[in-house]
Amino acid sequence: MESPQVTVRHEADGVCVVVCSGEFDLDTAGTLTGTCEREADAKLLVLDVARVTFADSSFLNVLIRLRNTRAVALAGPLPTQLRRLLEMTGAVHLFEFREAPGGDG
Repeated sequence: MESPQVTVRHEADGVCVVVCSGEFDLDTAGTLTGTCEREADAKLLVLDVARVTFADSSFLNVLIRLRNTRAVALAGPLPTQLRRLLEMTGAVHLFEFREAPGGDG
């Protein structure tokens, strides 16, 4: 298993970019939750998911809970497995998608 990593970058206008990489499941999705909770003041939370190698329903649950409580966008390109998860569950329509944020994450 590729350990999940979550890093944060603050950009102009209150945008917070959270870069996710690795595998996220029931045991590790809390890493993302904790990081995003610490960024509660961000005007927009952009989750860069381009480097997510695996995501299960626990990761999807975190994404949906975040989206239901604040402004959230996903940046990619979306990995094939994550796109499939979002499409199969119908959740793909819940999110705004953006180009990958500037910088190398």
